[in-house]
Amino acid sequence: MKIGVIGLGNMATAIVSGLIARGKVECQDVIGYDKFQTASEKIKSNLNITIATNEASVAAAADYLFLAVKPNVLPEVLPKIAPSIKKETVIISIAAGKSLAFLEEHLGRTDCKIVRTMPNTPALVLEGCTAACANTNVSQEDMKEVMGILESFGTATIVPEKLMDVVVGISGSSPAYVFMFIEAMADAAVAAGMPRAQAYEMSAQAVLGSAALLLKRGQHPGELKDMVCSPGGTTIEAVKVLEEKGFRAAVIDATLACIEKSKNL
Repeated sequence: MKIGVIGLGNMATAIVSGLIARGKVECQDVIGYDKFQTASEKIKSNLNITIATNEASVAAAADYLFLAVKPNVLPEVLPKIAPSIKKETVIISIAAGKSLAFLEEHLGRTDCKIVRTMPNTPALVLEGCTAACANTNVSQEDMKEVMGILESFGTATIVPEKLMDVVVGISGSSPAYVFMFIEAMADAAVAAGMPRAQAYEMSAQAVLGSAALLLKRGQHPGELKDMVCSPGGTTIEAVKVLEEKGFRAAVIDATLACIEKSKNL
């Protein structure tokens, strides 16, 4: 299996790292290209993949072709690679806001197998969350293989395309919100006298442990929150302040704004 990657930034590095770490491919089975030489040199140094001289070479070699460039760059890249893509190659786009119809239109081909995905940066530590949908040219067997690839760097789920913009808001972009929350808690701890490194570690572990508890037990988040809130205790006092400051409304509004931005890309 040959993996092609066009665009060699952080997400591409996460994807390739996961594939190699989980034994899905060997280094020599990955070929990539980035217009910025520094990005190519970095991934070559770290993962020893093959670096191509142009996008078309990657497209021609790949059995599974990742499009990992910025959404605004796709209209420039797609026509360049269209003639080189084999009919059996599965194209996997990670570009936010770009539909299957958009990809088909700019490739100028109706026979391409295309999977649209939305991963997130925790893929860098093999804890990503990726959603995927496919066009009608992708067979069940193709999709099974794609899901195996996506699961090499975290969890993966199939969603209808109409929900892909929602995925951007709740998963693709949400690590930024979580990092802000961790940073804010750590800032409070520093203000109260804790060393910053320790504050970051404890805040991050609290978020990690809370998420793991929710996923493992499958309980409603409100129920788990109530378990922490003793009558007249410290936690319910903090919850009261968060409610007064509009914590939930701010998160909802921010996520909806992100979804709307994705729809308009």
